[in-house]
Amino acid sequence: MQVLSSKTDGQWLTVSPLFPPAPGAAPPAALIPEDPAKAEAKRALSDIMRCSNLVVLAGLGTSLCVQPAVANGPKAPTMGDLWGQISMQQDAAAAATNPAGTNFQQLLASVGHPPIKADIEALMSRCRLAESFLTGTPKEEVTKFVALAEAHIIRATNFVMHNHPLPVHAEFLRRAARRSQRKSRMKVFTTNYDRCYEEAGRQGRYVVVDGFSHTVPPTFDAIHFSYETVRRLGDTESFDPIPNCFHLYKLHGSVDWQRQEPSGEITKWTAGGKPVLIYPRNSKYELAFEQPYLEMIGAFQTAVREPDTGLLVVGFGFNDNHLAEPIMSAIRSNLSMKIVVVSPSLSPWDNGGASGPGECASNKYLRQLQSLAAAGDARITLLNCGFEEMVPFVPDLAAETDLERHVARLRNIGVA
Repeated sequence: MQVLSSKTDGQWLTVSPLFPPAPGAAPPAALIPEDPAKAEAKRALSDIMRCSNLVVLAGLGTSLCVQPAVANGPKAPTMGDLWGQISMQQDAAAAATNPAGTNFQQLLASVGHPPIKADIEALMSRCRLAESFLTGTPKEEVTKFVALAEAHIIRATNFVMHNHPLPVHAEFLRRAARRSQRKSRMKVFTTNYDRCYEEAGRQGRYVVVDGFSHTVPPTFDAIHFSYETVRRLGDTESFDPIPNCFHLYKLHGSVDWQRQEPSGEITKWTAGGKPVLIYPRNSKYELAFEQPYLEMIGAFQTAVREPDTGLLVVGFGFNDNHLAEPIMSAIRSNLSMKIVVVSPSLSPWDNGGASGPGECASNKYLRQLQSLAAAGDARITLLNCGFEEMVPFVPDLAAETDLERHVARLRNIGVA
């Protein structure tokens, strides 16, 4: 892990690894001072966890640490994985219709995508553009490819199974979601289609407020985000908010959402509807202003402008302008907001023979954040690490509840 903030003089500080003492070695004569980089990472995360409003923006990086539920089972795909998988499926589909089929290389040529640029989002964007001017057989082939690619994306991101092991997500929720009654619920905004947070919440017995009703089938209505879950104290008129609850906003849709026709209602776990997803392409900005995405984006823009807000951005590469711009606008106008950005490729890297300048050099938004921190903006901290490396540094501010201890015991004996 590396840390950059106003307290590191604009330099990346590296957390020193801890080595266990040798067997039989005498304890140190004096207490060893805490590593400066580790202390700064803990301070920054503690500051945002103590804010009145805690907002989390989670990207693909939070799902890449999830291991398959079974040996050689599916796991979260990267954009590079999707490129390889979709290209293989297109070639297989072409071989099945030989000699009339269009293989992957031919399709790239027909939409003008460079073969050396393995960017599935750019390819999908070109395909949608090509559909508007191609005619006849070439257009039909591009349309079939888009349908094939979108169907594969749904399958590939639907990798979370019932009781899927999610130790990192579960530990993060245990540390971050249980907040004081005086503070607002944690709001998790995610661009991921998968169900990691829903399943981790279910396993931890959390109430996950995701905008859907408690009817069958669950139906989306943004009014559910304004409801509160409380516990009545005996036969009195007193109510206490339950501790295990957080709000979940899926900014780009979810693998289990379906839009029903002709009503247009969005339901979960139903068949026959149209999947509700914003697929990777450059039209994401325009699609984000359709329902239900408009509700989610509006909630995000409002959340980052609230006073005394802590924003944790983890696993998100600042490549979606419709999310990066509201963050930068809030940094300019909301002086009480604190932000911690977590990603494993922020700083310059050197992996054997390969090296790179890091995302802070290649991404304009991250470059601005780095410059602000280096210039002395104490609100901004950058952590160069993965989601699984960050979670142990999140402070455990609330004591473990009786319910959590009970669920842990049941899981240890294989009952839950």
